[in-house]
Amino acid sequence: MSEKIQIIVIDDHPLFRDGVVNTLKSEAEFEVVAEGTTAADAVRLASEHLPDVLLLDINIPGGGLSAVPKIAANSPVTKIVMLTASEEEDDVVHALKAGARGYIVKGVAARELRTILRAVHNGEAYVTPALAASLLSDFQAEAKGMKQSSPLQDLTEREREILEFVAVGKSNKEIAAELFLSEKTVKHHMTNILQKLHVRNRVEAALLAQQETRGL
Repeated sequence: MSEKIQIIVIDDHPLFRDGVVNTLKSEAEFEVVAEGTTAADAVRLASEHLPDVLLLDINIPGGGLSAVPKIAANSPVTKIVMLTASEEEDDVVHALKAGARGYIVKGVAARELRTILRAVHNGEAYVTPALAASLLSDFQAEAKGMKQSSPLQDLTEREREILEFVAVGKSNKEIAAELFLSEKTVKHHMTNILQKLHVRNRVEAALLAQQETRGL
């Protein structure tokens, strides 16, 4: 029997937090090991329990975003996932740059939340598709006009096409179906994309593209 995915839930709204906890407890593979309401709770509980995943709201006492780099430094084994009402692009960028591995907007269905957490636990990164699309909107509009010095210039047309699909939340399997390729071929292209852009995962690749097209 595989080990349970240990999770900490940090949110200062008791009813919402209880709902998330009950959603996770309904599946035997998840174990909620602690709950908290503040940024200080998040840092302390992450260090005490070293959970697999920590769900963290932004709008909590002390500020959820302020806790992210501290947790990432003190508990590197823990994958931080923001579960928040904020759809501000700056919050998404800030969270992911600070070390979060996922960004989910509240309102997500219970089944989808569990699916996302499984994926993050298995090493994937996740951003709510609409927000990911927004982060790459400039890249899609201006890719042809970028400077030669941009690392995105090293991508082939196929790799850029795949990166755009990634931005709207499509999996390798879905991209393969869209482009009539094998899933193995898509994985090979993704490996090349990450290596060329010198990033660790697909979310960071999307963020780099967004920054480059804005001339940051």
